[in-house]
Amino acid sequence: MKVMLAIPPNWTPTMPHLALPTLTGYLRGQGVEVIQRDLNLEVFDEILTRDYQRQALEQLREEYGPAGNRRPRRPAPAPPAQVQWALHSGPQLAAQVEQAKRLLRSDAFFDGPVGLRAFQVIANCLAIASLPFYPASLHLQSYEAAFPVDSSRALRRSVRDPQHNIFIDIFRRGILADIMREKPDIVGISIPSMPQMLAGMTLASLIKAAGLPCHVTVGGPHISMLRDELPKVPAVFEWIDSAVVFDGEVPLLRLAEALDGNGDLSAVPNLIYRDGNQIRVTPRKKPEKITDLPPPDFDGLPLDRYLAPRLALPLLTARGCYFGKCAFCNVGYGEPENFSQLRAEQLVEQMLDLRRRYGIRHIFFSDEAITPRNLKHLSALLRELGAPIHWGGCARFEKVIDAELLQNMYAGGCRMILFGLESASEPIIQAMVKGTELEHMSRILRESSAAGIWNHTFFFFGFPGETLEDAQETVNFIYAHKEHIHSAALGTFLMERYSPAHRFPELYGVKRIIEDPDKDLAIYFDYEVERGMDDKMAERVEAHFLNSLPVKPYPQFYVSDVYRFLYASHLSDQGVPLPPWLATEVPVASAGL
Repeated sequence: MKVMLAIPPNWTPTMPHLALPTLTGYLRGQGVEVIQRDLNLEVFDEILTRDYQRQALEQLREEYGPAGNRRPRRPAPAPPAQVQWALHSGPQLAAQVEQAKRLLRSDAFFDGPVGLRAFQVIANCLAIASLPFYPASLHLQSYEAAFPVDSSRALRRSVRDPQHNIFIDIFRRGILADIMREKPDIVGISIPSMPQMLAGMTLASLIKAAGLPCHVTVGGPHISMLRDELPKVPAVFEWIDSAVVFDGEVPLLRLAEALDGNGDLSAVPNLIYRDGNQIRVTPRKKPEKITDLPPPDFDGLPLDRYLAPRLALPLLTARGCYFGKCAFCNVGYGEPENFSQLRAEQLVEQMLDLRRRYGIRHIFFSDEAITPRNLKHLSALLRELGAPIHWGGCARFEKVIDAELLQNMYAGGCRMILFGLESASEPIIQAMVKGTELEHMSRILRESSAAGIWNHTFFFFGFPGETLEDAQETVNFIYAHKEHIHSAALGTFLMERYSPAHRFPELYGVKRIIEDPDKDLAIYFDYEVERGMDDKMAERVEAHFLNSLPVKPYPQFYVSDVYRFLYASHLSDQGVPLPPWLATEVPVASAGL
């Protein structure tokens, strides 16, 4: 039995996504042959070549004319100024793009001006590659499809629309040809997020259109969030044979065994599958504890091609969230939370094994939040070993996190912590059921910064009931701690399927959740609140805050969690102070080199 696992494009390929190596480690341990394909990396890597850029420019000339001033035969043409810019600047950018990739894969990334120029070439080349498919756009942080991906009707059109779908030709020439050659029995497509839905379903559609005899299954967090909707949308099963929801290790193994046997899928847990003209759903299985699973296996991934100056690999300390109560979060996707974590000794063993096998020095923990117990014991063990690995990950503002622990974390290799601040208004913190206290949030930020750790915070505006005064309290808190916050990700509240706010709206002051019948694959919803800001006001507050931020001379260091983490590690190695996020930086010849 041969299984090919693939993950579609979405964001800057700075490190592998953990989904494929996790499934691969389990299946290989059970004797299944596995080929894993990071299409996120492969698509970016192909687009960012001289040949692809020249091909994109030729497409633009054919459609818009040599000068870019001819109206093409498409309902929504790209703005003429953008096309003319592409045709004028494109040849030079095409000549520079492969060198720019090499720079991002080297320590030259940390040289401010050099890294910035390479970064700008990459961003501009992605813009040029997107123009022939306008208004679709592939950029450094996500993919925006031309049409809604939460509508099966629009998705059905998009997967076979070469005029707007950048992935069709790339997949036909690449992975589809490889599937024909490798002849896997199962192709598993992991879809962690909504922006990956079109690419994932495009691959599935191409496999079916080519008449290949493999079983196509999809899985991942986004598919798990659609578990109640997929059986109602049989059109999706024109492209796929099944969907695995929740954790996929055991279901994938059972699927392989069933297909290798009598083909009866009814005993495969966590499965939604097509049976003739019927869509059937099998019972769900309690997830495996992380302690019962093997470590992830990255063998077979092109680890030398990720767009980062140093290889970082993802790892989990636990499955699930040990708190699991925040009203805005859909961890568990509406199911009872099953939390399990590794002991610190097991974590260190896995980290050192990754260092031995792949020569890495950087590990990014992809947990919802690392427990204080693991922060304490992991740091102590790594400190005793001389901190051979730098690491970062998410943590909660827990009272027990004190200056001594934070200093030991730094001594044990911690270089960045991502804190869920969310709001600094006491009433909103209470409404969110966040379980944090302003006093400890303030103290931990100061003590973590003093320890030398890069503090990244998440916060957002517009939780139901939040007023402008509440939002101002968050802004005031951020500025009061500007010397201790080194980066942040902000946004507005999203009403996400299966979050407590979505399941029990009346408890959070939500008058009405608005469901668009055409969006039958939706995971986000419009809503009306009893009091406070609506979503439009929250967006205005966010925009006003963003417009007030100081300009960073070298924004490439802030584009992704991995870049921030590697930058923090680099500055630590150089003995250079961490730059505060809200401080105006003075450009220098290099960033610590």
